[in-house]
Amino acid sequence: MPTSRPTPPARHIAIVGAGIAGIACARTLVQAGHRVTVFEKALKVGGRMASRETPFGSFDHGAQYFTVRDARFQGALDTAPGLSRPWSANAVRVLDPLGRVAEASLPTTEAHWVGAPAMDALPRQWAQPLLAAGAVELGTTVDGIERDALDAQRWQLRTSGADESVHVFSGFDAVLLAIPAPRASALLERCRLAPLFVEKLAAIDIAPCWTLMLAFPQAAQPGLPHLGPQWNAALSTHHRIAWLARESSKPRRGPVERWTVQASPAWSTEHFDDDVDRVRAKLLKAFAEVTGIRAQPAHADVKRWRHAKTGTPLGRSHLWDAKIGLGLCGDWCLGHRVENAFVSGLELALAALAD
Repeated sequence: MPTSRPTPPARHIAIVGAGIAGIACARTLVQAGHRVTVFEKALKVGGRMASRETPFGSFDHGAQYFTVRDARFQGALDTAPGLSRPWSANAVRVLDPLGRVAEASLPTTEAHWVGAPAMDALPRQWAQPLLAAGAVELGTTVDGIERDALDAQRWQLRTSGADESVHVFSGFDAVLLAIPAPRASALLERCRLAPLFVEKLAAIDIAPCWTLMLAFPQAAQPGLPHLGPQWNAALSTHHRIAWLARESSKPRRGPVERWTVQASPAWSTEHFDDDVDRVRAKLLKAFAEVTGIRAQPAHADVKRWRHAKTGTPLGRSHLWDAKIGLGLCGDWCLGHRVENAFVSGLELALAALAD
């Protein structure tokens, strides 16, 4: 009579980062019966799948939309019905040599999807069971990874909080880093861990991104549906701007005319340390040149993403060392899309479960 294989004991796994990669990783491990603790330096989950609320409505000031190419990603989206909606972006490519603007239809072969009512709706929903279980430490930066003082086979993490508090969390069977490659590399180097991983991370190139958020409530008048061009989103060749999107065109958003403008990787890199007011003024001028909208916005704010667009990815979905129980994942492994992050986190979790 065949005997069933014993169920392996549940492990306690630390996940550093609560963006889509970290959340996908954590959900997969919990569903397999393991315990996780997620550490996130921000005060909320989602990473660049983020939204900012203002009196004029929300802005998706990180990821602008996502695609659905992987059946596993589609399956995950199906667990949260209504939180993602197709967006008729009516996208174009804007050509503006010497300040002249031309518009050409940008062919699309797949749907653009957005979170509803804001981009962060999806990660917040997926993370809710983890938050309810007390498995997420928000506002907590991991400063060190080291062997557990009481059990050399396990790991402990040294952390600092937003209130400058210091804690040690111990008893982890594995540590998975779901953070940008430069942050992961710096942490591993500081802790003198996984030199081969650090070597691989050195080849990854990730550019920053300055984002401008504008609101024009004066457009919400009878007979004036919106300001400026007829398109709702554009790839731009302007030397300052790479992408523009009319936030109010997205499903389940408020009616106030709002635009999100993302600077190019090259310009964001060159002006990374510029004063906020200077960045706002320069991007607002470029926005007017591209769209023809020269009205004064009632709201103009900027956000700098330190690690935004991957130029040179890792080229594989994750890194995992089963011997020491250390792994890395993130959108930068495969590219910079939301779906890249999900697949990376999922496949790292599956690799950890296989050992």
